[in-house]
Amino acid sequence: MLGGRAAAVSIALVLALVAALPASASQRLGLNASRVTLAVDESGKALVTFRSGGRNRRVLAWGAVNARAPHPSVPQVRFRLRYSDTGRVANSCRPYDGPRLGWFVTGCRAADGSYWALQSWQRSLPGRGKKPSPQQAGWDLRLSHWRGALPEFVIKLDWAYRRYDHLYGWYSYLGHPIFGFRIARSGRPLDGYARNVYLDTHNSAYGRGWRREGGFLTQRPGGNFCWGFFPRSGRVGRGDRYRATVIGPGVMPDMYWEGRSLGAYDQTHDHAANAEQRQLAGSSRYCQPN
Repeated sequence: MLGGRAAAVSIALVLALVAALPASASQRLGLNASRVTLAVDESGKALVTFRSGGRNRRVLAWGAVNARAPHPSVPQVRFRLRYSDTGRVANSCRPYDGPRLGWFVTGCRAADGSYWALQSWQRSLPGRGKKPSPQQAGWDLRLSHWRGALPEFVIKLDWAYRRYDHLYGWYSYLGHPIFGFRIARSGRPLDGYARNVYLDTHNSAYGRGWRREGGFLTQRPGGNFCWGFFPRSGRVGRGDRYRATVIGPGVMPDMYWEGRSLGAYDQTHDHAANAEQRQLAGSSRYCQPN
């Protein structure tokens, strides 16, 4: 289901209270935010106000729009942020009339025709349906700013070994695949370009409702990815529905996908999907069909 909004809970907000802090990607401004408002002036400065951790918060953001294609030596675009801002902006932003976004909280159309949006979702949930700690269960409040086309986030379903549910897809922006150059062994991105896809499963062996299955990186050089619902920790995360969220490139919005499980194995469908995956993976050792 598209949409979703965090309820406020008493967890301390994790914020660096420094002036003009640079940040890349749709930027997390806080955790478990309520009473969220957004105002943007004609100079392109956005003021976000919200309540979190029992306090009222104010963040001023400016200086970035859209995203760059991946480059090993050129930094990704990033916001300038000032927390605990006591100033005001003369709001000239009109009601949001842009594309539908997952996890949407609020947004607006600026005087220059660009869009600003705030989204909130549980990025840090542990995989394999494990019970999250209070910190892991927190809802990120994330800000984005863009004009023109959104990234292309495509996911398709087939089977692995004719038995297990399997998904594959790709992530790109303006025809450029999205991937990173510096990644930790754990899979954590270390630059402004790498992106993890966060995958949830519905009504699985992990329990009723939505549970986090896991996360995986978009691959270089094609921005493609894949995931098989194989037995992990003695359980299989196969559900009746799946959903995935990925942080936007640059300061673009976070992208969302949801779809139903395919059900019984279909050889014709699977063979066609395997052919498409071979084309996507190319010479990469990742995501080869089976």
